[in-house]
Amino acid sequence: MKNNPIQPFEKTIEDSRQRLMALSASGRKTIGYFCTYTPIEILHACGLVPIRIRAGAGRMDKAGAHLPDFICPYMKLSLEKALDGHYDFLSGIVQGYSCDAACGLVNVWKDIFTDRFFHAMPLPYNDTRASRTYYRSALFELASRLEDLGGHFSETALTESLNLYSCIRSLQLELYDHRNKGNSAVTSRNLMAIVDAGFLLPPGEYLSMLADFMDRLPPDPPAAENGFPVMVSGSLVEDPKILDTIEASGGRIAADDLCNGFRQIFPADGRGKTPVDRLVDRYINRFPCPARARATDRSDRLLALAKDSGAKAVVFIVQKFCTPHLADYPTLSEVLKRNGLASILIEMDETWQMESQVKTRLESFFEMMGSAG
Repeated sequence: MKNNPIQPFEKTIEDSRQRLMALSASGRKTIGYFCTYTPIEILHACGLVPIRIRAGAGRMDKAGAHLPDFICPYMKLSLEKALDGHYDFLSGIVQGYSCDAACGLVNVWKDIFTDRFFHAMPLPYNDTRASRTYYRSALFELASRLEDLGGHFSETALTESLNLYSCIRSLQLELYDHRNKGNSAVTSRNLMAIVDAGFLLPPGEYLSMLADFMDRLPPDPPAAENGFPVMVSGSLVEDPKILDTIEASGGRIAADDLCNGFRQIFPADGRGKTPVDRLVDRYINRFPCPARARATDRSDRLLALAKDSGAKAVVFIVQKFCTPHLADYPTLSEVLKRNGLASILIEMDETWQMESQVKTRLESFFEMMGSAG
């Protein structure tokens, strides 16, 4: 492989604004979204380009006039970037209903950017025949609204979009297996860059880039690299430094349950007689977010993922004021403890600049794990 096989993905992230501004200027319409419960297959099937909104780290100078302090850094800084013109290329936002902060922010954006398209997408909490019927009607309503924006929906186009995203997610899941086996080309930092780049490209273009990377992937080593195997669980992580810190402190990330990781990839596809049924099945059965599931239901999923990956502890990385994740932590940590898995909570603010403090805590944690083992 090339000296830096991740460079195309990193460059995609670095140059995303300029490239997407050019895409918009060419006549392609881009639709932003905050949450991966947003049915991006519908957006793509209508001829639009779904783009996940990034926030990064930084100061909040303008967004504070529109928001209370107790909002997570991701939502605050995404609005800050929008107010600075970073998202001028967006034709609008479609938000799948998840946490209250994200859904509330859609209304704030709507009040500020009055010339754009906005739509909140409901999602049932329970898997029943009635809830699937309701969700189907919500998907058709979204398609109809996108047609008013200039999109053109058909079930044939949706089938093509479903197949495209299924291929993408299947390859990404393969990369998770390679990471767990210790493949040097698929470190946790690299895997984050690969996945995050997919939020910022038309899916066909991204699939070509991903397939090329897979074709040039070196063989996995005989055994995983050294380090105490852990699962990382939490909200959106946009700075890979925290992953580097975990591994530099004695851990080895064997699995993750992150908003921009495994949680939004699995399962790769759904089942159904029609493409809409297939889409409904996939989103209702996807790996759950705490805003969409009870902590006791999530704990069973996390225990199974830990068993499959060989993780022996869980590092929770949560953004400050992320109520769904923080509310779940006491229950999850207790269930994990009863099943022989220790855990530690790391809470991050909008700066993501806590390396020394976090490293000290993690080093102590892994030393304790080594002693216990």
